[in-house]
Amino acid sequence: MSRINGFIGRRELLKLAGFSGVAIAATTISSVPWYTQSALAAVAQDTEPVSPDEALKRLLDGNRRFVQQKREYPHQTQTRLQEVAQAQHPFATILSCADSRVSAEILFDQGIGDLFDIRIAGNIVIPEALGSIEYAAALLGTPLIMVLGHERCGAVTASVKGDLLPGQIGTFVKAIKPAMAKVKDKPGDPVENAVVANVQYQVERLQENSALLGQLMQAGTLKIVGGRYDLDTGEVTIV
Repeated sequence: MSRINGFIGRRELLKLAGFSGVAIAATTISSVPWYTQSALAAVAQDTEPVSPDEALKRLLDGNRRFVQQKREYPHQTQTRLQEVAQAQHPFATILSCADSRVSAEILFDQGIGDLFDIRIAGNIVIPEALGSIEYAAALLGTPLIMVLGHERCGAVTASVKGDLLPGQIGTFVKAIKPAMAKVKDKPGDPVENAVVANVQYQVERLQENSALLGQLMQAGTLKIVGGRYDLDTGEVTIV
């Protein structure tokens, strides 16, 4: 399957839609059902390469709409289901906390097929999360990765307190501890300091521990950023 900057080629797009080159040559566009025409046009638009900066702007613009209660609810129709049923081309990958209040599609005002979501307590980079992120960047062509933490994060709070937790709940504490060490003596709220430090630490892990992501960043086709979500205002800020 041919790809340009990680995106599926036109020929493969047409194959996924069920049309061969011969069939297209022998068929007029008027004979193609309207819903198929719409789906093809929308998917073709999705496959247009988006720069990392454009992807980040799209995210922040969507969050601004969310904060201002001017949401557009894009890509949430039955037609959109048809558009992305055979292929996906998300423009951003979000590694966020599993917290029920931090749903990326809602707070960034996006829809089906727009974001590649990876959610885990503490937004930590464990091997399985890294593999999913590499898949999105290398095979789906997402040009942007955001590690998204949030204020009053339960996972970070547990790490700061250091309490003994039952079962496997405490496994994320080990992944957050290196970030906590960086702000051990920093003035201010220890949980808030640790939330920001943890986002920055997980971004560093992605940048430094994945040769695959490193190659894409060096080529200029991928950017990795950190964000903090404010539970009170709904605003996402880059950290």
